[in-house]
Amino acid sequence: MTDLTEQDFERLRALRAFSPDAVSRALANRPRRAAMPDDGRLFIVAADHPARGALGVRSNPSAMADRYELLRRLGAALDNPSVDGVLGTPDILDDLASLGQLDGKLAVGSMNRGGLRGATFEMDDRFTAYDLESDSIDGLDFAKLLLRVDLADAGSAATLESAAHAVSRAARARLPIMIEPFMSRRVDGRIVNDLDADSVMLSMAISAGLGNTSAYSWLKLPVVDEMERVMAATTLPTLLLGGDPDDSPDETYASWENALALPGVRGLVVGRTLLYPPDDDVETAVATAARLVHTSALDTQRTR
Repeated sequence: MTDLTEQDFERLRALRAFSPDAVSRALANRPRRAAMPDDGRLFIVAADHPARGALGVRSNPSAMADRYELLRRLGAALDNPSVDGVLGTPDILDDLASLGQLDGKLAVGSMNRGGLRGATFEMDDRFTAYDLESDSIDGLDFAKLLLRVDLADAGSAATLESAAHAVSRAARARLPIMIEPFMSRRVDGRIVNDLDADSVMLSMAISAGLGNTSAYSWLKLPVVDEMERVMAATTLPTLLLGGDPDDSPDETYASWENALALPGVRGLVVGRTLLYPPDDDVETAVATAARLVHTSALDTQRTR
């Protein structure tokens, strides 16, 4: 994987036990970079699943439970210079920053993790992580919120209101914010996201109008059929979701490549699909996705 060692982890544990101020400063004080690379594309690795109780990958229900293994896999991904950053909750980003793994990388703070997977209150996506009002945002380069809207659930009104306030606060801080929207519903007690083009476009229209300005708003969207129609529904910069890790890698890469060629698409945000690939080769999976993001951008520029 990467060169993170037991000595690195012992140092991290010691920092957390004896020097909490150093942990809190690590994110803000690390070497920073411009938010957008020269090719205008971003490749972000996502690791905010554990905080929502989503630890499983394919047939392993606790694949992401081992924090040291997750950090090794994230380190392997970040070793690739084409990986621009990590999306995570404070515990993940604090670990990585304290280990020096976020030097020169983007830190994307995941905000609402309160809708725990499988809970009766799963649709109550409360803001239980970054709140954009504390000093901790000094170390963030982006914020991210999940917005699941169930038209049959009156609780979605509160979710929308909270999301709107978050968008406005991010804009006041001049912090770009990724909105990950879905039209959702319960089927046999389980939350299902509607992944047809019309549903995705409806979620986009709702998301784009949140807050008192859209100047800092980005979208984070699933790759669905008729992506041309989907991308014609917004002028907001858009990053693509990585998709289901159960899908065939070849089919997944092909769908990303096609969608990355569309106007307005600015890159990928991928998590378990790359961190826990079927063959367990994190470096190769990350390198393949990195080439799709950054090489395809250069190819597009050359043809203009």
